[in-house]
Amino acid sequence: MINYEEIKKTDPEIYQAIMGELKRQSENLELIASENYVDYPVLEATGCIMTNKYAEGYPYRKSKETGELTYRLSGRYYGGCDFVNDAERLAIERAKELFGAEHANVQAHSGSQANMAVYFAVLEPGDKMMGMSLSHGGHLTHGHTVSFSGIFYEVVQYGVSTKTEQLDYDEIMEFAIQEKPKLIMCGASAYPRIIDFKKFKEIADKVGAYLVADIAHIAGLIVAGLHPSPVPYADFVTTTTHKTLRGPRAGLILCKKKYQEILDKTVMPGIQGGPLMHVIAAKAIALKLAQTEEFKEYQKQIVKNASALANALIDRGFNLVSGGTDNHLMLINLGKKGEGPSGKKMEKALDKAGITANKNTVPFDTRSPFVASGIRLGTPALTTRGMKEKEMEQIAEFIKQVYDDIENDEKLAEIRNYVRELCAKFPIYEELK
Repeated sequence: MINYEEIKKTDPEIYQAIMGELKRQSENLELIASENYVDYPVLEATGCIMTNKYAEGYPYRKSKETGELTYRLSGRYYGGCDFVNDAERLAIERAKELFGAEHANVQAHSGSQANMAVYFAVLEPGDKMMGMSLSHGGHLTHGHTVSFSGIFYEVVQYGVSTKTEQLDYDEIMEFAIQEKPKLIMCGASAYPRIIDFKKFKEIADKVGAYLVADIAHIAGLIVAGLHPSPVPYADFVTTTTHKTLRGPRAGLILCKKKYQEILDKTVMPGIQGGPLMHVIAAKAIALKLAQTEEFKEYQKQIVKNASALANALIDRGFNLVSGGTDNHLMLINLGKKGEGPSGKKMEKALDKAGITANKNTVPFDTRSPFVASGIRLGTPALTTRGMKEKEMEQIAEFIKQVYDDIENDEKLAEIRNYVRELCAKFPIYEELK
């Protein structure tokens, strides 16, 4: 049990903030597609005593005799690393086994830093890279102008088809041949359909580009065999360890063996110093849990719930981007400016009703990302709480009621009471106090 009594005595203000957040998570329906509730052992490890240990370097070093990396030779710059070496070794080996990868670097602090490490490893400033447009479902680090990726590199971006709102691989192939990027980033943060990584490999090979796959959102689905894996095709695979993987908030990089040396050097000392060993210990636990049958069943339920929620929303007249979902998330297109409420307005109304979601641009959006025309919804956190298809139907009805009475605070407060009743049936972290 994590006891917050010491925090309560030392810093009552922070204690109140923590308790407020616990209450919010407990009483709200969490539909942000990138959020989840970690398993209790992961929560414990994230606050463990390994936070006290500096461990710059790696738990292995290259053997002069064989040229292979070996755990017999520590590559740390500090003494006293025997036990944190054990933790990092376990995280590395579990990641490799889980994803079938040749090498894993578990030190990246986030998904964005994981992407940065890959770019810095194989690109020079000014090189051309190709990524998915943010408004079509990509991520800031896939080349957006406000991100380091759009600042350091020449970026060309692909999007979805105007007809299907899905990726058109023939169009992407033609675009790549025309632009000849040195690196192609595939993967997304708001794309509700299956990504064909084999097709992206064919495109990358055609133009001689590195292929990088960002699977931050779908890593758990890939582990469970519910989405194709990019590991056999991509030079590098990046991911966060939270979201569907249900680990701590952090990053992970997988790569072919031939890139392991340049990747490791780029992560440390290239872009960061001491790794967060308490978080790496939490990653190791999450990766162990992800090997279980229970985890696979959980991932299956995520997809079932997403399908049920999407269908229920469509039945209630909502327009979903691409017409539905194949994975854990969906996007409601609320309409162009003047046709419907903005994503910003809908997000605020949902929050008043105890439903947490995020505004999101939709393909060919006419509003800015700060206002947006869409709402992104996901089912990982709801599924962690134990909710199933029946609850998805009920949640879709809540969302419809919010939409219909978007400016009626009294009605939104009434919906919030129903939301609290539903959440009380599916408690989280009862051990915390």
